[in-house]
Amino acid sequence: MRVLGVDPGLTRCGIGVVEGVAGRPLTMLGVGVVRTPADADLSHRLLAVEQGIEEWLDEHRPEFVAVERVFSQHNVRTVMGTAQASAVAMLCAARRGIPVALHTPSEVKAAVTGSGRAEKAQVGAMVTRLLRLAAPPKPADAADALALAICHIWRAPAQNRLQQAVARHTAHATKGPTA
Repeated sequence: MRVLGVDPGLTRCGIGVVEGVAGRPLTMLGVGVVRTPADADLSHRLLAVEQGIEEWLDEHRPEFVAVERVFSQHNVRTVMGTAQASAVAMLCAARRGIPVALHTPSEVKAAVTGSGRAEKAQVGAMVTRLLRLAAPPKPADAADALALAICHIWRAPAQNRLQQAVARHTAHATKGPTA
């Protein structure tokens, strides 16, 4: 499974590609950051994020895109930019028919470190260890993008089984009792 992880942001949008399956060693295929100038017009910043993500999609051809689910922060301006960058990533994936999964920061931290309250340094250290890297990816947005991809690779099989069970239950329930 090849997953493009996106840690959305307007100034720095972390991007990371990881390949592998749950229970086996994972491989990092690429990591980086799409940057936009803080003083640029919002529409141009969103366009730059879109172009950057499209380049990563072209180069790495992921099967899934994992995006950090936007959560409430005290700074509304920051949350708006994050949500807009997140929407751009989902749009790019949808345009290509690539399934998108959203993972909360605590889900990602728990999957990668074992604790949903882990600090950024702990996430970076575990990403480094799990992907057998010489040093933690910099900036933290890049490490977070890799953590998102890892989280999705590890969680997707269980989520798929759960969705299939719900679908079977729903199909059985809608048929009703047989005569």
